[in-house]
Amino acid sequence: MMGKCRHSVLLALVTMAALMLSAQALAAGPSESLVQRIEALQSGHPVRVLGDPLLAREALSRFYENRGFQPAWSSPANRRELVDAIRKIANDGLNPSDYHGELLAELSLRARDDLSEEIRADIDLLFSDAFLMAASHLLEGKVDPKTIHVEWSASRQPRDMAVSLAAALRTNTITSALDDLRPRHPAYAKLMQARSQLTRLLGRPWLPIAEGPSIHPGDRDPRLGEIRRRLSALGDSPETSGDEASATDPFLYSDELDAVLPRFQARHGLEPDGIIGRKTLAALNLMPVERIRQIDASLERWRWLPQSLGDDYVMVNIAGFGLQLVMEGREALRSRVIVGQPYRQTPVFSDRIRYLVFNPSWTVPRKLMIEDQLPVIIRDPDYLAREQISVYRGWGADRQKVDPDTIDWSSLSGNNFPYQLVQEPGPRNALGRIKFMFPNPYAVYLHDTPGQYLFGRQERTFSSGCIRVEKPMELARHLLARAPEWSREKMDEVLATRTSETVLLPEPVPVYIQYWTAWVDEEGRIQFRDDVYHRDSRLLSQLRQSAGSGSELPTPVVATELNKSTGGGQQESH
Repeated sequence: MMGKCRHSVLLALVTMAALMLSAQALAAGPSESLVQRIEALQSGHPVRVLGDPLLAREALSRFYENRGFQPAWSSPANRRELVDAIRKIANDGLNPSDYHGELLAELSLRARDDLSEEIRADIDLLFSDAFLMAASHLLEGKVDPKTIHVEWSASRQPRDMAVSLAAALRTNTITSALDDLRPRHPAYAKLMQARSQLTRLLGRPWLPIAEGPSIHPGDRDPRLGEIRRRLSALGDSPETSGDEASATDPFLYSDELDAVLPRFQARHGLEPDGIIGRKTLAALNLMPVERIRQIDASLERWRWLPQSLGDDYVMVNIAGFGLQLVMEGREALRSRVIVGQPYRQTPVFSDRIRYLVFNPSWTVPRKLMIEDQLPVIIRDPDYLAREQISVYRGWGADRQKVDPDTIDWSSLSGNNFPYQLVQEPGPRNALGRIKFMFPNPYAVYLHDTPGQYLFGRQERTFSSGCIRVEKPMELARHLLARAPEWSREKMDEVLATRTSETVLLPEPVPVYIQYWTAWVDEEGRIQFRDDVYHRDSRLLSQLRQSAGSGSELPTPVVATELNKSTGGGQQESH
């Protein structure tokens, strides 16, 4: 609504404008209007043309300097392709208005070939700016992840978009050039498809299903009629014909519904017990637009990853509590994982697994020593011996082992704790029998755990930041598959010694620690999970902001002929 108001005056005048740039736009010399506008951009002044700000400052400057300040969009086919591509970019979770979508679409409705050189330059700049901004956002994402979470590390691969635009115009490949910048992983395309399907529900009534007692198989409840319609709309149960609907009591929790509901629960990360309780009702009541927003957040996070993940890699989805190992381009392993508690969140970053440690010892991080271990030691004098934790004074090669009974633990604090706590290898070790190392600033890694029972929980935020793997030995076997000396028998022999041994991988394997609350599984079903770290809302807030909202945009330095024809200066609705 605001976008329409903002352009209300201009769009009435744009009926006199056109996309059909005349042959005059291809004069031999540089366009003086383009020179003026690029000079204004380079000086740091905000510049608006036809009411919209130009945002791709550096890329616009490079692009027009490289072509001698000649207009670029003389081809009607190229212009039509860009207008169509910007319209469709909404299915990437991006806002077409960030790329002058409304204005470009309106311009395309009229055609005149007697426009002034100044107007032609403005139109040319809008098309170039639209392509450059859309291309950059498709390749690298619209939002800088570090503005949301300091510990979030993206693996972006920037590209000179001025060069990309020149190539696309030269070969008349606007659509394919933008398509090529999207993430190439099939997961991205599947999310786009799921988003498109959900947008069809936006016009349907979606009245909230009332809270009430839990509904069990065999129960009758007036809410079941709407629950059935909801499951059908979301694709969890097939559409029923009139005859089928009349043959079934709509208010009875029948076997037919009992076969469908656990699948719905499972793809929302709920216990698939078939009982319609509070959490299941909340998932059923999730509005289509809320589901679309979760997909939009996941699409943006995919754009923060490199175009190619490699043939071999480990992918961890924090919000999905899952790990996937891909070897030679095919899935080799899936495993449940345990991630950091909400107050000790597992960070998002990418690295490479370089080595494994069998029978690891665990040097307790200082924060955990002070906050977690010290209170327990004070309460329970036998705790250290029972957990096979040794105490050392000092660090490195000079550290000395200390008898814990000689220490007055109650006198220690965060400012006075000159000790290290090291849990020795063994069945009680917090890291289990193996850890997978990729040295990083967060001191996070993958590891085994003696607490296997926790993998039975649906929501698994129990660690202090590291990632516990349910199937660590299977993961190790796959990672060492190219090291024939490390057979399963050899691994078992080393584990039996309870002596730490470090093993370098023949080749480091990329590992991507990511955070997705929506994805499409291998069976083509859209999966949703709770935003356990409350990260989606901040990302979505920035995604919804207009691309130019981060800076003041005062009256532009360059006034256009269309602006002058209104009889005054720049006007902007708020």
